[in-house]
Amino acid sequence: MTRYAFRRTHHWLATLVLLSTMTSCGGAPEKTLPSDPTNANRTPENDDGSAAQDRVYASLRAKMVDSQLAGRDIRDQRILDAIRRVPRHRFVPPGSRGDAYADSPLPIGNGQTISQPYIVGLMTQLVDPQPEDRVLDVGTGSGYQAAVLAELVRDVYSIEIVEPLAREAAERLKTLGYQNIHVRHGDGYAGWPGEAPFDAIVVAAAPDHVPPALIEQLAPGGKLVIPIGDRFQSLVLIEKQDDGSVTRRNVAPVMFVPMTGKAEK
Repeated sequence: MTRYAFRRTHHWLATLVLLSTMTSCGGAPEKTLPSDPTNANRTPENDDGSAAQDRVYASLRAKMVDSQLAGRDIRDQRILDAIRRVPRHRFVPPGSRGDAYADSPLPIGNGQTISQPYIVGLMTQLVDPQPEDRVLDVGTGSGYQAAVLAELVRDVYSIEIVEPLAREAAERLKTLGYQNIHVRHGDGYAGWPGEAPFDAIVVAAAPDHVPPALIEQLAPGGKLVIPIGDRFQSLVLIEKQDDGSVTRRNVAPVMFVPMTGKAEK
């Protein structure tokens, strides 16, 4: 597949400045989370109600992709199709489902949010995921970014600092039928060394520097997209060359929650 050459236009840059955050990731003992069928926060299979409601959500999702993503600078058709398939309304609280396809982030509990659809598409496009890739997703949140990636790659390894979010995301993703997403509660700053190297790494919280472990765990030829900074942040794309050296490109100004845990020390 021809790799998409990302175009920085004033239109999407202005949009990106307004983007809000996904969940934080930080320091807690790491453990892989099995799904818990007794979890009260589990999203039931039939919680959307009628087939008519499902058709309404599908229509809203198609409009979201056409206007918010394809209408801007998300050009990779595989990514657009993947986002069309993922039911974003299943990744937000029931009371927010009417706004699930709006051009904005939404709260998901525990003081965290699900990112604006455009930022999910943008970060996915920047790492150019391929079918046989193994991808690290730092900052699981509700699991939406992991689900989008899972539509495109072989395996997704997703790590989240907030244990209730990690547990709920693991159950939600299982309920939705994703078998290639592995969720862990732990410190995203340290990555997931037991499963490295990764062909791509997507980070949804901002440290003030690039965590060395993430560079180490990136495979040669791999791409890492991460917000860097404190009050003023920049979305950064890092590519590792075959000789182990890295290149770095600032993509655009953004605003994410800070990375917690080891990143704060």
